[in-house]
Amino acid sequence: MNNTGLQFLDYVVFIIYLVGVSAYGYYIYKKKAPKEVSSTDYFLAEGSLTFWAIGASIIASNISAEHFIGMSGSGFAIGLAISSYEWMAAAALIVVAVFILPVYLKNNIYTMPQFLRQRYNPTVATIMAVFWLLLYVFVNLTSILYLGALALEVTAGFDFTYAIMGLGLFAILITVGGMKVIGYTDVVQVVVLILGGLATTYLALDLVAQHFDKPGIFSALGVLKEQADDHFHMILPQESPYYKDLPGISVVIGAMWINNLAYFGCNQYIIQRTLGASLKTARKGILFAAVLKLLIPIIVVLPGIAAYVLFQNGMFQQEMLDMEGAVKPDHAYPVLLNLLPSGLKGVAFAALTAAIVASLAGKANSISTIFTLDIYKQFINPAASERQLVRIGRWTIWAAMAIGMAIAPQLRVLEQAYQFIQEYSSFITPGVFAIFMFGMFWKRTTSRAALTAALLTIPLSTAGKLLAEDVPFLDRMGVIFLILSAVIIMVTLLDPHSKDNPKGLEIDRSMFSPGKSFTIGSILLSGALAALYAIFW
Repeated sequence: MNNTGLQFLDYVVFIIYLVGVSAYGYYIYKKKAPKEVSSTDYFLAEGSLTFWAIGASIIASNISAEHFIGMSGSGFAIGLAISSYEWMAAAALIVVAVFILPVYLKNNIYTMPQFLRQRYNPTVATIMAVFWLLLYVFVNLTSILYLGALALEVTAGFDFTYAIMGLGLFAILITVGGMKVIGYTDVVQVVVLILGGLATTYLALDLVAQHFDKPGIFSALGVLKEQADDHFHMILPQESPYYKDLPGISVVIGAMWINNLAYFGCNQYIIQRTLGASLKTARKGILFAAVLKLLIPIIVVLPGIAAYVLFQNGMFQQEMLDMEGAVKPDHAYPVLLNLLPSGLKGVAFAALTAAIVASLAGKANSISTIFTLDIYKQFINPAASERQLVRIGRWTIWAAMAIGMAIAPQLRVLEQAYQFIQEYSSFITPGVFAIFMFGMFWKRTTSRAALTAALLTIPLSTAGKLLAEDVPFLDRMGVIFLILSAVIIMVTLLDPHSKDNPKGLEIDRSMFSPGKSFTIGSILLSGALAALYAIFW
């Protein structure tokens, strides 16, 4: 690769980013520190985050190395269709803001296990709390550290072990300050992420323009469409080799909705940013995040498509190959990053680091919140003071990150670590979504029905993969969701006491009226999404 590693000016830019984010985090910590120690302030930043801080924090927590490296690689291999994961997420965020978020705020929900305990019973809540902790620590946090360190090793030549340690310690510095520090530093992280990402996109388009002797980056877009028309279709035909990953129309009207609504509406890692705000502010924050979602494919998918066109026309012939001589799509983003001039490469490298660190901080904060409020306070020390809860929360962050840093290097033995982890994590999605949706919107749903669905989710997902491996994963997930929904309905209706179920949540239907400004914003966003799919169908 050309210009591999960082030059002196890149290090200067990168150090400015590190010092700047750390100093800003410390400033927020000192400026907004409450007079009295409060667990809700520490874990949720109650009433402190503005809508733009909430929206930026959602995006910063969501976007990580797998987007810059993996999604750019998918852009190289598949094309624009991979953008459905981002654009359909924008539509799902609107649904979350209108129908799911009001239920949490009306019932003073702080954690997802608390919702299950309040709606069903402590058994369901504890089982899911333990499972979420294991998943977040041993799968999600570990994989973010692993993929992040791998990305830094490939793009800048950093030592893999030192990269893991550096990312983990930097994330701890941000996380121990609580949700306020995370929320406001995430604004800076997102600005860096977008600017650095756009720099790489600009370079990629400029390379295309130069290679084909066309003036300007807008002409380069026309060249991409002309040279790789098959990469500019959102809906893949059944004969596509990637149909199993993105099964045609299912990404628009199928189980992609289940995947996104569960991730953004029933996931502590994401929804926690909104739980300490007013409904109006939280909704604006989610809408802002949805708008930012529209930009992500420009930052990560478009460079992948540009790299594909340049590769097809003679560039990057060696750089895009793995050690066995096969084309490796995930090399697309590092290849482009290494072509950036000194200084600008430092900005792009800072963007990649910002995405990784923000995701680590968000995940660590969620681990800390669930353990402290749903395990420690419930079972270990119910009489714990606010100061004790905050202290336990900080210790939990250090412990979780230490575990992640110890395990992450072991993932190098897995040939397809990210794909395996993603599919394994998604095995619980149908059950979680069914339990939450029936719990919110059908008062009769019983605790026994929820527990049955929770226990069946992984066995059904495993059986589906073994018995119907050729069926696209999203379609299998949709079928499993329907089966679990039928189970919940059946178990509930067979219980004669379900008619008198006292566990229904407090719901005021007026909460589902989002207000004029949110409605107008949602309509404009939906129109933009409809136009994108109509143009690139």
